Amino acid sequence: MASAATQQTFDIPKTYKAVVYDKPGSISTKIEELETPEPGPGDVLVRLTHSGVCHSDMGVMENSWRGLPYPTQPGQVGGHEGVGIVHKLGPGSENGRVKVGDRVGIKWIAYACGACGPCLEGEDGVCFNQKISGYYYPGTFQQYALAPAHYVTPIPEALDSADAAPMLCAGVTTYAALRKSNAKSGQWVAIAGAGGGLGHLACQIGSRGMAYRIIGIDHPSKQELVMDCGAEAFVDITKFDDKTIGDEVKRITGGLGASAVIVCTASNRAYAQATSFLRFGGTLVCVGMPEGDMVPIEGAKPAVMVAQAWTIRGSAVGNQREALEVLDLAARGIVKTRYRIEKMDKLTDVFTEMSEGRMQGRVVLDLE
Repeated sequence: MASAATQQTFDIPKTYKAVVYDKPGSISTKIEELETPEPGPGDVLVRLTHSGVCHSDMGVMENSWRGLPYPTQPGQVGGHEGVGIVHKLGPGSENGRVKVGDRVGIKWIAYACGACGPCLEGEDGVCFNQKISGYYYPGTFQQYALAPAHYVTPIPEALDSADAAPMLCAGVTTYAALRKSNAKSGQWVAIAGAGGGLGHLACQIGSRGMAYRIIGIDHPSKQELVMDCGAEAFVDITKFDDKTIGDEVKRITGGLGASAVIVCTASNRAYAQATSFLRFGGTLVCVGMPEGDMVPIEGAKPAVMVAQAWTIRGSAVGNQREALEVLDLAARGIVKTRYRIEKMDKLTDVFTEMSEGRMQGRVVLDLE
């Protein structure tokens, strides 16, 4: 017999509001009225209530990521940290893992095939056949969105929707990066861009969830936030040049350097500095995606890497299991995003603040 949850129904409007990139290549968004889609085979229709705003959204909107194969289209709905309620099931998803009335999340990777090489190795965050929320696929800056029933992420009951939204990218991305760093509890880990949307979560996850000793590196305006998020030491980037900033990290760590550096900021200069923070055998984890022309990491000289036994590895968003784990950390109160709520019509202002480097923590859009 079908449960009460599967029999639940919702009134679904014929149209809804969405925020689109109306002039890709610049910071510009506008609200449009779109027709509510019908879920196809294997899909669900989600009534989104909240969406986090990520620096990656700005990169897609401004066409500033040279690594993307095509320019963003006018009318693209951005966003990839969406939380909402399943309102309708498409054919073939009626007896699956998702029911009408369930609260779910939509991540940066909206769809993963489950059959390619990365997927078969549990690395669905870099699926070769992925569909990306907000880039040639509808994102989460809208009130309704279609999503594959097999790849939406269940949200813990104890976690508020606005708190959950940033976990779906910023949270899972930094959690996955810290896991890939191979640092051990009690060791020093430096976070470049520690006061940003990703960085302030990396400080919390690293210090409170993994027992690392965290060094936060950022602008002095973000020192209080970084220290509140569990950093043991703070490095003010305005007080040091590219050489002396490495000396400061070495001083904090007793002359050894950090066992790992997580670069959360989209800055080529931060990457160039990062190798000078590392101790022998340390790991640099690349997370932030610099805009403009792609350049190599300046400090990654083969002879030095061989002599120091350094590891440099990339880390995209985490997999589905890591998403569930970081949501559980948030539900248990170990991690708490510092965010403010804004309405949909404020998104252009939010991106402007982000572009000017003034943003602390995260912004979550209220999509009601």
